[in-house]
Amino acid sequence: MPDKDIDKIEPVEFDAGNSPALNAAPAVTREARPSIWLWLGLGGLVVVALAVIFVLPALVSEYKLPLERRVQVAAPPSTPATSSRPAANSVSPFTEAQRAIQRKAAQDVLAELLESQAELDDRVVSSWGQESYQAALSLAQLGDEAYLEQDFIGARDRYEEGLEGLQNLLARIPQVLAQQLTDGEAALEAGDSALALEKFTIALQLDPESEPAMIGLERAGTLDEVNGILAQADQQRAAGQLEDALGLYRSALNLDPLNRTARELSEQVDRQLLENRFARVMSEGFNLLQNDQPQRAIEAFQRAAALGINRNQAEAAIQQTRDEVARVEIERLRAEATTAENAEQWQQAVTAYQSVLEIDANLLFAQRGLDYASKRLRLDQLLQGAIANPDRFADNEVYQQTLDVYFTGRAIENPGSRLLDQLDRLQALLENSQVPVSVSFVSDNATQVTLLRHAELGTFESTTLDLKPGRYVAVGIREGYRDVRQEFMVGFGQTPEAVVVRCDEPIVASRGR
Repeated sequence: MPDKDIDKIEPVEFDAGNSPALNAAPAVTREARPSIWLWLGLGGLVVVALAVIFVLPALVSEYKLPLERRVQVAAPPSTPATSSRPAANSVSPFTEAQRAIQRKAAQDVLAELLESQAELDDRVVSSWGQESYQAALSLAQLGDEAYLEQDFIGARDRYEEGLEGLQNLLARIPQVLAQQLTDGEAALEAGDSALALEKFTIALQLDPESEPAMIGLERAGTLDEVNGILAQADQQRAAGQLEDALGLYRSALNLDPLNRTARELSEQVDRQLLENRFARVMSEGFNLLQNDQPQRAIEAFQRAAALGINRNQAEAAIQQTRDEVARVEIERLRAEATTAENAEQWQQAVTAYQSVLEIDANLLFAQRGLDYASKRLRLDQLLQGAIANPDRFADNEVYQQTLDVYFTGRAIENPGSRLLDQLDRLQALLENSQVPVSVSFVSDNATQVTLLRHAELGTFESTTLDLKPGRYVAVGIREGYRDVRQEFMVGFGQTPEAVVVRCDEPIVASRGR
């Protein structure tokens, strides 16, 4: 070590006449005694000199120059001491102390440089930064040379320059790591397993905890096997054996789940198989539609839509089928409504038109047909009700309402046979309802007889009244007898020979009275 070459410093005798520090001081008389501060200063210099001689060599011996075989500097030949006083050019303790401080500073920088060198060696700097590394070591070598020449400031400067170069390399490690990972991924994509192994190995040396590097190294180890499987899968795909190809692509993915080629090809084949299945199901649906099985066709189209691809196409087919089914059903209902109208079966016609509007509420023919059929149904119901109850015509209000219904029916263009028959029958009933019929009443000349809503007949033995055809009620009242009530029909072939109204059942008084 250079510190072993330090010249031994012999005890120095200070000559007041030759010391620059003393010559610069103000002159003193010979009789004056030296100041205590002067003695303290001289003592301090002696202590520093002793530290340089005995302590500093032990400290710097811990540092080693790392680069070249050390040059052994021959010790200068010893000269016999001709005098107990040092030569005029001997180094002073203060100067030696300064040099020791400079040497210590150089050694401190060197120690840091050695630590950086060791760290870079651990990171295999030769595989990614050899040129910059050698340049930094060359600067450190120049520092060694300056050190050996006792130029400690120059040595420190060279060491610092070399240290800066090594630290720059250390600072580049994250960038170099990222590049190695990128290059490794590129090698994987290119199928170059050797290059991928090299790149990911360097990456792990740069960062032993790097998960991407670990994964990449594992993938590089299986890359050749994966490529072989992919080649087999490509052959199966080219031969149209899609199921077998898909199985091989998935086997490759099991070996390397991150292999983009295997994943993309697997997805492509899987999609192709799914599209083939979709086409088969859609074809099945169209065949069912052509064979007049629309509901089963819709079910097939729904299965196709559930496959998850070309959903719009499947839903369009479903809608078209439903539209076709609706069109066929509308035509059937329209024909049914027309048949019902021709047969004057207005309830059936109304039901058919309502069914059409449930399918499509905007169909004009169904809207108009429902309106007309509903009105004819109402007219039919009124005519049937009037014909079934002609006795109500005796009521003038009912008669007028029925007459309005009759004329409404007569105003219809192209009436059917049912309507004409209804009108003819109603006409006869209306006409007969206005021709009075002679009705005989018989009583006992003691009963008070009333024809409800028409007249008070009083008591009589027999009487006759002219009444319009209709339903009537005669009531008899006699004190001490139970009241009687006689309902009878006039006209329509139901006129009785005589209406007997007599109270002949005595009321028996209860015992409590």
